[in-house]
Amino acid sequence: MSHRQLPPHHLHSLPQREVLAYSLYRLLIALLINALLFNPWGEIVGEPHQPELARPVALFYLFSSLWLAVRGQRRHSVELGVFWGGLIDITAVTITLHALPGASTGLAMSLLVNLTVAALLLRLQPAMLLAVLASMGLLIEHGLRLAEGRDTSTAVELGLFVTCYLALAWFGYQQGARSRQSRVLAEQRGAEVANLYEINELIIRRLRTGVLVVDAQDTITLANEAAIVLLGEAAPADDGRLPALPPVLAQRLHRWRQGFDHELGPIRIAKGQIEVQPRFARLLADSELALVFLDDTTVISRRAESLTLSAMGRFSASLAHEIRNPLAAINYATQLLEESPSISDADRRLLQIIHQQCQRTNGIIESVLGLARRERAIPENIDLNAFVRRFVQEYASTMALEANTLEPVLTCPQVTALADPRHLHQVLTTLVHNALNHGRSGNEPARVRLRVGLHQRHAVIDCLDRGPGLPPATAEQLFRPFFTTSEHGTGLGLYIARELCRANQGQLEYVAVPGGGACFRVSLPGAASIAPH
Repeated sequence: MSHRQLPPHHLHSLPQREVLAYSLYRLLIALLINALLFNPWGEIVGEPHQPELARPVALFYLFSSLWLAVRGQRRHSVELGVFWGGLIDITAVTITLHALPGASTGLAMSLLVNLTVAALLLRLQPAMLLAVLASMGLLIEHGLRLAEGRDTSTAVELGLFVTCYLALAWFGYQQGARSRQSRVLAEQRGAEVANLYEINELIIRRLRTGVLVVDAQDTITLANEAAIVLLGEAAPADDGRLPALPPVLAQRLHRWRQGFDHELGPIRIAKGQIEVQPRFARLLADSELALVFLDDTTVISRRAESLTLSAMGRFSASLAHEIRNPLAAINYATQLLEESPSISDADRRLLQIIHQQCQRTNGIIESVLGLARRERAIPENIDLNAFVRRFVQEYASTMALEANTLEPVLTCPQVTALADPRHLHQVLTTLVHNALNHGRSGNEPARVRLRVGLHQRHAVIDCLDRGPGLPPATAEQLFRPFFTTSEHGTGLGLYIARELCRANQGQLEYVAVPGGGACFRVSLPGAASIAPH
């Protein structure tokens, strides 16, 4: 994180307490001067030299001190008030020490405090200017005394005062500059710490992993958003109060505190909630506070599936070469047999079927590899009515339907869509194959229909059967990889079919049929709705 540059040595807002103390000190000096000039008990420090000048100046100094004490607390005028206050101090004290010769040394010494405080609060130039003006005031007053023939302070005393004024102004500025730099740096560090705290709080709050802070009484003191979601029914009440730890999680925490720190299986915190994997850590070495991390097991499962599918993609790429070689040999041998004059028409028809299935198998291999490599689909403008009719004829001629039926249902005169024909053919093959195997009621033959139509401005192909349908728990997991209800299934058919639909900017979904049976709907973009990706 980058640091901001420090502002200039003078403060943009001077410390209010120091300014107030400075104003009260000035007011105290003004009161003392007025007491010396207006006391009813006679002269304390001798007879004033020019009372007609000294007394109005003393009153002006008193009222000016009161005005500066009030106005000086305004933040935007503090620095200017300190400078003008210094000028008033120098002027009033210089005139007063000329009028009160007996108090000249004490009054000259009182300016040491004024100049030092002003130097602490001001920049170098105005602070040194005040010191120079105070020194000049002493020199002018000393000259006036010499001209009037009165006793004056010695040159040594005068030199010491001038030296002290200048030295204290310099040292006061240096000390004030260091104090201001320390203050600004402390404010900057405080702002950075506050920003870091907010960033850390935001990160923890938005983590997908639930984070809880639990005390020794198993009370949740802090929880992020993910933890509140995972707690389910044990979530906070409407007033924001956090509940006690759920019993099943508290039991796991007690075991961890007793030393059973080996990894255990996931738990279900509340009824209807997903399973979570709890992990524990001590917050501080000498504290009973514990950190509880709740990992969503579905996220872990998806990561495992992703790794498995990635490994399967690499394996299929290496296996493709081994499959293509015998497939090419079968295809070549079929072509040679078709050229033989001794082949009967019936056998030639069988050779055509072998040749077609070799081409189809090769297309499936290409589609699976393209899916593993995330290759783009090559969409074409397809007349779905004609495409489904050809597909049904092809499927019926190459597959043994026996007593089962497969028929197209065309609800619109013309339905067009953009899709890759190879991908669409593979998707329909998977759906029809599943419907023929699982979409039958008892021992009755399967009846499968491919219905082409429009739904919400999308071209759709519905694969319908008259089987028992699917329970909700099974329907939720239909498109997960490796999920299957068949002993001989791989659990990849519907997953690959859905990915192929997504590659064509379409969608494959299961639609429940109220009257029984199952419906798998392929939604495809229209001819003008597909976008490059």
